[in-house]
Amino acid sequence: MYKKLVAVNDGWVTQGIDNQIMDSGSRFYGGVADQDNGIAWPTHTGTTAVMAIWACALVCEDSRYYHDELLRERLALAAAFIVRMQHEDGSISPGWTNMHSPPDTAFAVVGIAQQLELLERHEWSALEGIRANLRTFLERSTPALLTGGCHTPNHRWVLTAALAFVHRLTGNEKLIARADQWLAEGIDCTEDGEWTERSNGIYNGVSDIMLFHTAELLGRPELLEPVRRNLRMMAYLIHPDGEVVTDYSGRQDFGHKFDMSSYFQVSSIMAHRDRDPLFAAMAALGGEALDRPDASSNNGFIGYLLYPELQASTVERGSLPDHYRVVINGQFPRARYLSGMGAAGHGGKIFHSRLHPEFGAPVARQREGKTSVTVMTETNSFFALRHGDARLLGVQVSSSFEPGFIKMNELAQLPTGYLLSGTETKGYYGPIAGDRLPVTAGDSVSPWYLLPHQLREVTHLQEHHVHIELTETLDGWQLRVRCDLPDVLLTQVSFVFGKEGAFAGGELAPAETGTQYWKEGTVRYTAGNEWIEVDGGAHEHRARSIRGAAFPADCRTLVVNVLTPYDRTFHIRLSPADGKRGGGQ
Repeated sequence: MYKKLVAVNDGWVTQGIDNQIMDSGSRFYGGVADQDNGIAWPTHTGTTAVMAIWACALVCEDSRYYHDELLRERLALAAAFIVRMQHEDGSISPGWTNMHSPPDTAFAVVGIAQQLELLERHEWSALEGIRANLRTFLERSTPALLTGGCHTPNHRWVLTAALAFVHRLTGNEKLIARADQWLAEGIDCTEDGEWTERSNGIYNGVSDIMLFHTAELLGRPELLEPVRRNLRMMAYLIHPDGEVVTDYSGRQDFGHKFDMSSYFQVSSIMAHRDRDPLFAAMAALGGEALDRPDASSNNGFIGYLLYPELQASTVERGSLPDHYRVVINGQFPRARYLSGMGAAGHGGKIFHSRLHPEFGAPVARQREGKTSVTVMTETNSFFALRHGDARLLGVQVSSSFEPGFIKMNELAQLPTGYLLSGTETKGYYGPIAGDRLPVTAGDSVSPWYLLPHQLREVTHLQEHHVHIELTETLDGWQLRVRCDLPDVLLTQVSFVFGKEGAFAGGELAPAETGTQYWKEGTVRYTAGNEWIEVDGGAHEHRARSIRGAAFPADCRTLVVNVLTPYDRTFHIRLSPADGKRGGGQ
């Protein structure tokens, strides 16, 4: 693995050089331009990410850039750039997302602190100017870290890691006190290992590596327990091709392709520390997928250089599970936690972030050879299936009741499948009692936004229940979708397939861009050597889409139009493996 890390790192050195801004008259002089917007940022995914690549190459004797003078000069320019871009309050401003941002500063601090440690271990006097600028950035970040807040749950652990790194450098005990304030809020990880944001592609790994650093630097080994739980959970959230399950993420990795490379550093370290074969297998899978360095805060090569014992680790690599049926968070008392939300006092509102009430919602996972199934609650899709190259990315139900996609709230296991149900409520609001009206109600103009709407009485409260039964069959799955609402309600059941395949059969007609009505008949979707076949189409109304339910433009989506009440059964059949009936083997 070490040789691959050297080769991958070397392979990205020149791209950073080519993108470095060398116009001395530019305010971005020395920074590395972002590939998307052409601006240099002092962030963990921007200039400091490239600096980590260069720092590793300069001090690694097996790199072809070892002690390369041109590269050292380029790193010196970049180090000067990030100091210039730091505000007087110690923060940085990635203008594509945040301004004077403590969490973005903390991400950068974690990466820069590791670079400084790496360069300080290497006795080469030519690096002293670079080291001095890195120390300056870290020291100047102190006010932002001591006073700064966050947006999202994982930011707290990024901040604790940054506070711990700067404390190690400066000895300022106020930094430990601030980290303790964040840690006093408690750890947001279920017993099964799920973090708040349910972000398997990005932020689970962020929380893992940041809590590792916090535990290591502050001497808090108990903080490694949620890291272990999450890594064990992730073993069941990997498709046969190594792709991570992102079908229910609460962050920007939702529905996008990610692999295990972002877990490489933390799983490597934890495998060595715990002598754990499962973690070693996860580290190996992450290393195999690694084709470019990660952000500076999670650079795997820096981890290998700072922890040289990883290079000679003798932990026996185990096997990742590939035949299982598990429910994650099946026993989590989510209803009890949700029932306490009213007492929290925030009224269900939070600014510049989300409350993530879907935290701890159950997710079922099944793997059988090349077939991978996810059954989800509290997200737009409730079912996703991969069968070799053929990808059914999601099955969804949307209606005009809310309007939009209906999220399943509950999941129960059956001997050969699952029961899901989703409930929505929607009411109307009566007049505010006269003695509760504001003074402005009697003015010549009474703005709607000044009325105390929370005091209105709810009238005509309506409920909408959708029930889904998923049953595994010999050749695939049977999907029954049912709603007993007697009133007429526009509904769509959508089947979202990967763009790489093609449809054959059935009666299809154009709907919106990327979608087709599936009116009737059997449709076969083929990709590569595998296919997924579905039947059960219907066309009971002509709506192209449901307001509030947007379909991905880069997929192939079939929409089935039905009216309430409905009771529809769809059969999902998979191409057989080795000539046998049933495609899961």
